[in-house]
Amino acid sequence: MLNQSLSKKRKGFELLMRTLMIASAILTAVLVVFLLVYVLLEGVPNITWELLSGKPSYLTERIGILPDIVNTIYIVLATMLIVLPLGVGAAIYLTEYASDRKIVGMIEYAAETLSGIPSIIYGLVGMLLFSNSMGTCLMAGALTLVIMNLPTIMRTTQESLKTVPQSYREGAFGLGAGKWRVIRTVVLPGCVDGIVTGCILSVGRILGESAALLFTAGFAHALNGLINGLASPGATLTVALYVYAKEQGEFGVAFAIAAILMILTVLINFAATFVQSHYTKRRRV
Repeated sequence: MLNQSLSKKRKGFELLMRTLMIASAILTAVLVVFLLVYVLLEGVPNITWELLSGKPSYLTERIGILPDIVNTIYIVLATMLIVLPLGVGAAIYLTEYASDRKIVGMIEYAAETLSGIPSIIYGLVGMLLFSNSMGTCLMAGALTLVIMNLPTIMRTTQESLKTVPQSYREGAFGLGAGKWRVIRTVVLPGCVDGIVTGCILSVGRILGESAALLFTAGFAHALNGLINGLASPGATLTVALYVYAKEQGEFGVAFAIAAILMILTVLINFAATFVQSHYTKRRRV
């Protein structure tokens, strides 16, 4: 009788927990779908060619987000060109070269801690370190985003490097290959999917960042060349969304920018999934 009573209680508890988990999954899916559909319904009708290809003019009260799109591209390129070699290089050193596991553990713990710091703090630090020395400009914002995304690139690359079987390294060493040659020809090709996925996810984070850029990159809706643009203040799409919604009350334009960012985020996630599955299939073949 006692065993039957315990069995009934266990089954009842399992049924309760399963019901709660299903309800949580359904609620999460509903919230995501609602947010996506709501933003698209409000934003897509406001997306016009004039909005995408024009520049804002306060004399004619014309609104255009072309400078914001170009500034976003500039800051993504500048950030990735700096953070990619730094993050991948750090991951290779920590995984393949470093011998003191205590130091490696401390660096990994510091990287995980950096990943959890609010972006507004990065913006404050970036303003003090970069904006005070080079002025408010896109380059200062890019350097701030480098610090933000460095832990992501480094940790995803590290985890990818650890998935390469040790037997591959030992086989290459047995054939007489040196350390760097083994890493370049055996290890990195075997974990390129994780590196590419980390880069794509970092691009998504750069596109969605606003708090740090408010302190470092500025609000200007100016259209410049690459070199002049990086040295000048500029608003990215997320900063422009904040300015149009909060400062100017142009909620139609704000929703249009939000819809563009939402579409880009979905495409980036699909791209990350596609790249990962593509390289997984190649590795199996």
